[in-house]
Amino acid sequence: MTGLEQIIRQIEDDAAASAVSIRQKAEEEAAQIAQEARSRGEARAQEIANQAKEQAKSIQSRAESAAALQKRQSVLAAKQAIIRELLEKSRQDMETLPEAEYFTNLLKLVRRYALPQEGEILFSQRDLDRLPSGFEQELAQALPAGGSLKVSREPRKIDGGFVLVYGGVEQNCSFAALFDAAKDRLQDKLHALLFAGGQA
Repeated sequence: MTGLEQIIRQIEDDAAASAVSIRQKAEEEAAQIAQEARSRGEARAQEIANQAKEQAKSIQSRAESAAALQKRQSVLAAKQAIIRELLEKSRQDMETLPEAEYFTNLLKLVRRYALPQEGEILFSQRDLDRLPSGFEQELAQALPAGGSLKVSREPRKIDGGFVLVYGGVEQNCSFAALFDAAKDRLQDKLHALLFAGGQA
């Protein structure tokens, strides 16, 4: 083998050894890159899974809050319906009292709302038709000093109670108006009586 052949052979051997080394290094780097990619993928997958869990918790929490709110609103609506029914029943009961008791209650209302001046009192047609005898005298006794009320023969469209008129100014003392004016206070009292200790 000549010197030139030896040199060529040496170069070929060195190139082959270098190629093997380069290939091994490339394979190691490829394996490392693949491992890093797997690690990054697993970390990202874990991150996505954690985010999904947090979103699920948040959705569940919102759903539970919405359900609790809806329950509270339903309970409150039911309580308010019961109270409205009781108030309406009370008003109707006042309108359908026996005559003697009914007109006694009207005199109590006159004592409360009449002014110490001249005025007029208006009733429904139903009440005008059944005014008890001697009612006007009892009415006069129920008035404050200096007050007088003339019973109008003109009926007013009300279900029960009366309307007071002083100098063209009306004071509606019909049961519907009185219940409406006292509605909030009456609802609060009924709520306290019926649902004490319960939550709205």
